[in-house]
Amino acid sequence: MDKERCKPDKCDLVCIRFCPMVRTRKEAIRLGEDGKAYVSEIICSGCGICVKKCPFDALRIVNLPDELETDHIHRFGPNAFTLYRLPTPKRGHVTGLLGRNGMGKSTILRVMSGEMVPNLGRHEEPAEKEKVIENFRGKPMEEYFRGVYDGSAKAVHKPQYVDKIPRVVQGKTGELLKKLDERGALESILDDLEIRHLMDRDLEVLSGGELQRVAIAAAIIREAQVYLFDEPSSFLDIYQRTRAARIIRRLAEDNRMVVAAEHDLAVLDYLSDDVFLLYGEPDVYGIVSNTHTVREGINIYINGYIPDENIRFRPSPIVFHEKPPAEQTGKTYTLLSWTRLVKDFGGFRLEVEAGGIGMGEVVGILGMNGIGKTTFVKMLAGVEVPTEGSVSNPEIKVSYKPQYISASVEGTVEQVLRKAAGTKFTESWYNTEVMEPLHVRRLLDRDVGVLSGGELQRVAIAECLSRDAEIYLLDEPSAYLDVEERLAVARSIRRITKMKGVTAFVVEHDIVTQDFIADKLMVFTGEAGVRGHAGDPVNLEDGMNGFLRIMEVTFRRDPDTKRPRVNKPGSRLDRDQKHTGRYYYSS
Repeated sequence: MDKERCKPDKCDLVCIRFCPMVRTRKEAIRLGEDGKAYVSEIICSGCGICVKKCPFDALRIVNLPDELETDHIHRFGPNAFTLYRLPTPKRGHVTGLLGRNGMGKSTILRVMSGEMVPNLGRHEEPAEKEKVIENFRGKPMEEYFRGVYDGSAKAVHKPQYVDKIPRVVQGKTGELLKKLDERGALESILDDLEIRHLMDRDLEVLSGGELQRVAIAAAIIREAQVYLFDEPSSFLDIYQRTRAARIIRRLAEDNRMVVAAEHDLAVLDYLSDDVFLLYGEPDVYGIVSNTHTVREGINIYINGYIPDENIRFRPSPIVFHEKPPAEQTGKTYTLLSWTRLVKDFGGFRLEVEAGGIGMGEVVGILGMNGIGKTTFVKMLAGVEVPTEGSVSNPEIKVSYKPQYISASVEGTVEQVLRKAAGTKFTESWYNTEVMEPLHVRRLLDRDVGVLSGGELQRVAIAECLSRDAEIYLLDEPSAYLDVEERLAVARSIRRITKMKGVTAFVVEHDIVTQDFIADKLMVFTGEAGVRGHAGDPVNLEDGMNGFLRIMEVTFRRDPDTKRPRVNKPGSRLDRDQKHTGRYYYSS
């Protein structure tokens, strides 16, 4: 039951009044001390009457196979999230975890690090380490947990929410890292992650990307047998993601175990040797699949069907471009143009070549952090005024989703979206193109101030797309979102852009998402915090080739799913594509 959606004062608890088990005094649904309804999992027969009668969509009934009870790992309480099975890491391998938000990836990493002792589904009893070891007797995880619990196999965990680090750790970055340098690897890591200039800075003044790189460094320089990374690519640009992935992979070369939960498919593909998928119902239960090779596992996830378990967890596969979008022929209508733009902040200078964009096009913006991508978007939105140059058609309607979103807006999600959408809020197309794809319907009654990062991101995107505008500007819309949410957002942006004949500019570091969404690309180059430069929008293939040449990374096209795949550096394909100049879209 969703406690936040339950409104007993507005519905007179119809779920209790209509429950057949209550009528027979079995009390499958009862009234709690807080005045809200609670469901007994033991007595509930799963008839579904309460689900249909509830006016606030607060109840869901989920039936699970009986055989899963033998694979119970952890349960957070009655009617609370349940995790089934654990991945089995291997020495000398990087094991990837792939699944939607709310499926238990972070819980798995906490269990494997020893921070959380799993209760094996018996939430009413205290969790005990001895029971965990006994539960895995005769299996590889018996030795794993015995080593983690007695300290003979140390595990290091890089947490998901690096932006919370300054709340628990204070002081200079250099002081922290020097204390943790158990392997004597700090000097080389500082150069590999390009964080040497941060050594004299306080942790509390670091940006999200800087905190992420410091957190990765803090994990790598410690001496351990197991390294666990929770979303190591968050806040990083594609260049930083690639470098971080290379460094993490090196840990496995010394016969260590490495496990990484990651939403960026390109990074996961580049990073991992094998992968475990997580499927189920977000925030209700999560099941860990059998192990698969990284290519096979990601392709299974894209197709939504696990053959060896005969499980379909998505009704249809995700479809990628088989080839780059073709150039539009015939007459084009320029919706927006700009002269050569310059924005000079004193210590930083951005130059953008003259250009323009037509109707019904999605322009992806790629580049390193700190070289002016957000500044350019703000100039288009009218938030920043260029030092030199101008944007044509200043009266054009613009809808802008900023990079950093906050929950400072008061009211419910429904109030925010109704204000942005106006009369469109009640139309069927709005529900089909915005509400359902972005999964915001279940959030309508929630106050904006209590939303999680991913929920807040989806609401901010929905608000941006709800406004009447001719240009939509979205700065890093995939932050905090899982793979399916990222591609759902990309699909919504494309459909609305084409349907309305408007234009969208999307700043995004996820190469797979950019490949999925963009018709054209603007590539930003320069030196972070010093200077930035961007040319006119070019077609997707030329833009990707130019950008990946700078990054020294090559992509190929998966023959089955057509998704972009990163070539391992120095591999035959990597060498061949670099030799021919085909950094992108080689089949």
